Amino acid sequence: MSYRDNTIVMILAGGKGSRLGPLTCHRAKPAVPFGGRYRIIDFVLSNFVNSGYRRVFVLTQYMASSLIKHLNRNWHVSGMGEFIEVVPAQMRRGEHWYLGTADAVFQNLNLVRDARSEHVAIFGGDHIYKIAVEQMEARHTAVAADLTIAAYPVPIEEAHQFGVIQVDEEGRVIGFQEKPQEPKCIPGRPELALVSMGNYFFRSDVLQDELVRDAALSGSAHDFGKNIIPAMVEAGARVYIYDFATNRVPGDPEEARAYWRDVGTMDSYYVANMELRSLAPTLNLYNRRWRIRTAQRDYPPARFVQAEGMPSADVIDSLVCEGSIIQSARIRESIIGYDCFVHSGASVDESLLLSGCDVGAGAQLRKVMADKNCTIAAGATIGLDPEADRARFPFISELGVIVLPKGTRVPVEGPIELAHDIADLLENDHATSAEMGALKGRYTVSRRDRHSHESAGHRYRTART
Repeated sequence: MSYRDNTIVMILAGGKGSRLGPLTCHRAKPAVPFGGRYRIIDFVLSNFVNSGYRRVFVLTQYMASSLIKHLNRNWHVSGMGEFIEVVPAQMRRGEHWYLGTADAVFQNLNLVRDARSEHVAIFGGDHIYKIAVEQMEARHTAVAADLTIAAYPVPIEEAHQFGVIQVDEEGRVIGFQEKPQEPKCIPGRPELALVSMGNYFFRSDVLQDELVRDAALSGSAHDFGKNIIPAMVEAGARVYIYDFATNRVPGDPEEARAYWRDVGTMDSYYVANMELRSLAPTLNLYNRRWRIRTAQRDYPPARFVQAEGMPSADVIDSLVCEGSIIQSARIRESIIGYDCFVHSGASVDESLLLSGCDVGAGAQLRKVMADKNCTIAAGATIGLDPEADRARFPFISELGVIVLPKGTRVPVEGPIELAHDIADLLENDHATSAEMGALKGRYTVSRRDRHSHESAGHRYRTART
């Protein structure tokens, strides 16, 4: 029996992703689209499937409908004892939802016990990266660890967002602080801190003992970073790191650098998307030995056409996905998702359009993130006048990126129109209600018969060539 056969995988995919606000008011963070055609969860699942792991549980909770639909329709493995199985929160341990990451696994300990595996891989479902997982498990077994934590150095000014780790010369963890205000640097590297990626390998018996112990503590947050890991380190358990920088993905160039992004904020999500269309992207999506798998859609190829009397389409340093039409438009350093239409004379710069968006003739967009099915009127401008934008748009990131919620319509002048189902969520979600309140009366809400899931309708029109 190989180690893959003796290990079960649990993907934690129940997170809300509050800092992604307008993108997660109606979907779980792992279900957020990425790179024009993927979902965030596709990356961790691809890593495990490509590494040969075939017993995977995906634990869901918050706004899980679109995530479950995506998994059920697109993620299947076949074979005796092989599965990718969605596990909704079931309240098996009391009348409450998951209280923390550790509680999510504790409430599903029946799956661990029934599997009778020697090791359990517990990975987050909301980061963007590639990893040959078996290399991490090889390290875990080689040092006979109770727990192995994937670790990665980040700039010291960002480390307060993560669990910060101190290790000895053998890589054994001797200190761990969850999201400290004053992170400790790597010895000799004051500009960097070593942080947890939130990906773990546990010995199954150790995991069960630790979760049962923690569940009995009334003052615990029942979280791996806040409670389980510090307690194990303090008790002298064999806790080691796996240096993610040493991982080598088959098919990637030998000199390829390890890539991992925690896309937890609007700006980090925007930057990670923009990195895909850079001249030499660190995250290689074109490695045929390590495919990032996702939905296979029945859309025609992307189309670049010249409208009558107009110059040809002009696209530079951009990604354009299947089913989209670029008609005598200018696209610069942008990602155009599937099933979009950018009409003649429009310009789209440094922007991310998710699927089903329609950009009208002559419209100008700069540093815009548009969720699915947004419509920009012909001649409208977004991102060119910061003062005017602040008066019209509720969501503008620290980097000045304007975020359009799903199904938004932007006219040439006057208030934007939000789809009624999304407006209800935005106005009542604590992560977005303040921004909505600040612009109350300066946006409109669509009729009840128009929903955010309706595409902009461009597929019913034909581009003239």
